[in-house]
Parts: sequence; structure tokens; C-alpha cells
Amino acid sequence: MSISVALTKGRLEAKTVSLLEKCGYGTEALKDKGRALVFPDSKKDVRYFLVKANDCITYVEHGVADVGVVGKDTLMEGGSDYYEMLDLQTGKCCFIVAGLKDSSPLEKSGHIRIGTKYPNVARNFFRQRGMDVEIIKIDGSVELAPVLGLCDGIVDIMETGTTLKENGLVVYAKVADISARVIVNKASFKLKRDEIMAFVNDLERMTGNAEENR
Repeated sequence: MSISVALTKGRLEAKTVSLLEKCGYGTEALKDKGRALVFPDSKKDVRYFLVKANDCITYVEHGVADVGVVGKDTLMEGGSDYYEMLDLQTGKCCFIVAGLKDSSPLEKSGHIRIGTKYPNVARNFFRQRGMDVEIIKIDGSVELAPVLGLCDGIVDIMETGTTLKENGLVVYAKVADISARVIVNKASFKLKRDEIMAFVNDLERMTGNAEENR
């Protein structure tokens, strides 16, 4: 029985394809994809398609994809009707709280404004600390918001911290570590358990780190 795998475009794409290749999968079509959207595996009974991060969850939750590879940041922000099976230990970065130097949003009393592309993550972080937070959704360059006075701080993803430093921002807290995760449709796991577990186990051998809740 074949399985369908949704891969997240962009930052995680190349790393995931490289990992699959090391596991013995036939990823030639993914490397020379042109304008194609669906790709057969040349060695295994697997087909792949590339999607945006948020859509990866949607395709898995609705069963169009049996398996998905997506960042933990996307999982934290939305969607929960799936099994999270494996941490691939790739695409590592973290959620952070940042603000202007000597102006930590964590130390401000009363109402605070936080700019972010991830409103659910930010809201949960500050509410868990009993803080009165207003979330301002920003889709562009989040670093600009506190510089121009739109907000007291930001919650964003950080890889190297270079962009923050260049804009005069300081990291005040780490919210969570982020990496690529393998998620599985719940119904597919019942119907195609052997096939899915074979796929997950192949990846696990390369990472050596299965999720406890598998």
C-alpha cells in the first residue's frame, strides 16, 4: 500500500530530501522538479508533494497526505488533529522574545504590546506568565515593529540572531526550540500502520530520536 508524503517547501525542503536520500529513497524527481507538484519515489512505493508549512498540517489532518514533514513552529501555532511521530533534528532554530536594549517586555508592568507572525505562540507564552498582552499580527519584517514604536517587543524565530542585532534588538527569553517534525494522519496510521512505520523507522535510524508519544 503506497503512502503520500507532504514536504514543506523552502527552508526544510533540501534538508528533508537529503535525509530521505541517505535513507535509500529515490528522490531524483524532487531534485529536478521543474514546475511539477507531485513526485514519485523511484525506489519505494511513496509519492511526495511540496506545500507551504501551514498547508502541510491541513493536508495531513484531512488525510490527503498520510505523512507530513513540517517545522515545530507551525505545529505550535495551529492544528492538533494528527500524531507527532519524530523529531528529525534538522532545521533547528528557536522562538524568542526580543525587544529594544534596556527595554525588556518581560519586565514591563501593565499592558504590553507584542508584534509577531505567531499570535497563538506569543499569546500563550505571555498569558502563562500572567501578563496583560495585546498581540499585533505582523506578516512582514517583525524586527521593525519595536524600532518604530508599534509594540514593546516581538516573538519571532531566530537562527543566528544577526538580523536582530542589526536592528538593535536584544533577546530576552527563549520560548521554545524548533526543528523539523514528522506528523501522521490518525486514520492513515490505522490503515497503513506498517507502511508508515517503515517510513518513520527509516528516518529514525538517521536521527536516533523518536518522540515518546509515538
